[in-house]
Amino acid sequence: MASSSTIPEVPLTSSSKKATPVVGLGTAEYPFRASAHCMKEAILDAIRIGYRHFDSSAVYQSEQYIGQAVKEALSLGLIKSRDELFITSKLWCSDTHRDRVLPALQKTLESALKTNFIINGTVLNLELEYIDLYLVHWPVSLKPGEIDFPVKKENLVAIDLKSVWEAMEECHKLGFAKSIGVSNFSCKKLEALLATAKIPPAVDQVEMNPLWQQKKLREFAKEKGIHITAYSPLGGKGAIWGSNLVMDCEVLKQIANEKGKTVAQVCLRWVYEQGVIFLVKSFNKERMKENLDIFNWKLSVEESEKISRIPQRRGFLAEEFISDDGPYKSVEDLWDGEV
Repeated sequence: MASSSTIPEVPLTSSSKKATPVVGLGTAEYPFRASAHCMKEAILDAIRIGYRHFDSSAVYQSEQYIGQAVKEALSLGLIKSRDELFITSKLWCSDTHRDRVLPALQKTLESALKTNFIINGTVLNLELEYIDLYLVHWPVSLKPGEIDFPVKKENLVAIDLKSVWEAMEECHKLGFAKSIGVSNFSCKKLEALLATAKIPPAVDQVEMNPLWQQKKLREFAKEKGIHITAYSPLGGKGAIWGSNLVMDCEVLKQIANEKGKTVAQVCLRWVYEQGVIFLVKSFNKERMKENLDIFNWKLSVEESEKISRIPQRRGFLAEEFISDDGPYKSVEDLWDGEV
């Protein structure tokens, strides 16, 4: 099993000097707050096991639990400083407006990450006044209001990407976000962003797994110096997030059986071998450990070739953002044909 010192890291193309651990623990679980009662303890368990990269978003309602876990990890001596952690959060669509970006990030910091606590009567500031990576969660805007999901389709409005990104750049310049990036952006939307960006996005966080390999996007991003972070590397369950198609894939099962590994480990090793950062989401300690046990073995050329031939299918179409009266009138429109 990997420890925090053996998890590989990659530098982001930004002014931040801190490298990103290639494995991050995701904290999205739908319905959001479903695991609120155990999330802080799960994050603490993850820190004990060796995780140092944590992924959140305003809409996940998990930011405060990361903050609580960081405080406790420091007080327990599990980490020496907040700088040992890499924390990502995301701007939700109802705040994807020029004048709401900075206040949204400040709210994230104030509610979860900028907190004083007391040890032996001394008030300590945890120096959590920044996010390591802040992402535009979707290329989508909603009318300003409550953060909720599923969204109300009557609230969908056109995104002013240029002005939103200018506000993201301001967050970076002020030091509140060490790196900035996007999530769920197609090649075409990345190209539109790069046409006016003064600071290019460091990351595009997207769905990626053996059944949705994102070859076109990965090639484009590599050419532009943008790192890909994979969410749902094992697929997903339920009507919102996808299906069990990845874990039930016979090709992956065969490879796992032959190697004496789990299907999950084969998936994660494959993603890692593509040079991609990835997020795993399990609050089970044994599975957390299992998901780190992928760095001391490799897939063979033949196994990788088998995986490359798996029929492709996007798991999460994000139909919640499609409306005849909204800016995206079809799935193809939202993803620019990358479906």
